[in-house]
Amino acid sequence: MNPVSNVSFDDTAVAFSSKSDAELYKMYLLFKTMNNNTLVKVGGKLLNTAINLHLPVKLIIKPTVFSHFCGGETIEESERAIKQLSAYNIGTILDYSVEGEGNEKSFDATLTELLRTVEKARGNKAIPFSVFKVTGLIDIKLLEKVQSGAQLTAAEQTAFARGRERVNTICKRCFEADVRVFVDAEESWIQDTIDNLTYEMMELYNKEKAIVYNTYQLYRHDRLDVLKRDYENAVAKNYYLGGKLVRGAYMEKERKRASEAGYQSPINPTKNASDELFDNAVRFCVEHIDRIALCAGTHNEQSCYLLMELMNKYNIARNDERIYFAQLFGMSDNLSYNLANAGYNVAKYVPYGPVREVMPYLLRRANENTAIAGQSSREFTLINKEMQRRKKFKS
Repeated sequence: MNPVSNVSFDDTAVAFSSKSDAELYKMYLLFKTMNNNTLVKVGGKLLNTAINLHLPVKLIIKPTVFSHFCGGETIEESERAIKQLSAYNIGTILDYSVEGEGNEKSFDATLTELLRTVEKARGNKAIPFSVFKVTGLIDIKLLEKVQSGAQLTAAEQTAFARGRERVNTICKRCFEADVRVFVDAEESWIQDTIDNLTYEMMELYNKEKAIVYNTYQLYRHDRLDVLKRDYENAVAKNYYLGGKLVRGAYMEKERKRASEAGYQSPINPTKNASDELFDNAVRFCVEHIDRIALCAGTHNEQSCYLLMELMNKYNIARNDERIYFAQLFGMSDNLSYNLANAGYNVAKYVPYGPVREVMPYLLRRANENTAIAGQSSREFTLINKEMQRRKKFKS
């Protein structure tokens, strides 16, 4: 018998073990709503309008969609989610999801908050990773200009140096606190700049083990080649490569920009191509686990089974610290809870921040659930299955 075959992502008793009947019914209503594409699109537009008009949307949003997908408005408010996940051996990745205003004051404020997440994670087994976006610390137009190779003005050089120092401050603090940190991937026209900053941080802080992780969006057709190149560089420069593998988050934007600017889209032509590339990247990481630490950020059941099978094939312990599974808070609990229940390392991205500032994130989550083929339907079906199971259990 295959040791991974006893893990079923259809086991709703485990998947929703942390949820009361009332909480489960609340999830049922939420995903039933998100199953309606038209309702999500119209609702999103109405919410944006309400926010722009400064209407009191918080009263509606916070107890519903916000409380499901976010930990709270502050780190302190997120403590309940951290403890709840930890009780089921699932780690928390505190994700400050406020999109900055693009000025130095905003970047410094974001840095201060990110350092608070690192301190919260210091010595805390319930929080195995920190995370940040470089665009929260450096102006996106400046990142794009650096990537284009254009000459920077003296002021821009100074601004970029300040931004680089913010990145270094976070990574250095993580190194000192022994907290691993993900550098999130972003749009292709700034990703090379982000990558180069990340490699610099890895060379500084990954000498003994992976502290800094780069993020690879495998819906891009070149990312497996980049991952292999990064591995070779890590070997040559004698540091460990941290790799967080995801499928990606900017597909529509990427394709639109490529079409308008007349260059080849960096996105794979089909979902199957992205799935194949993701799985091949997982294989490569496991085959080179002596030098690569892997976090598989995926909501795809087959990719999870693949990683479990590879770990079994190469005799890698389920709780080996070099391998983590990760999902978003409020999504795919059937993966997270069943993996953790089987002894694998699992963490959830737990976004937090003021309701109004986190709305762009929430709207993306709602749109992704409707855009990903069958995601809302899958969540809704599993919730409904668990509700029926509990009815039979009580009858």
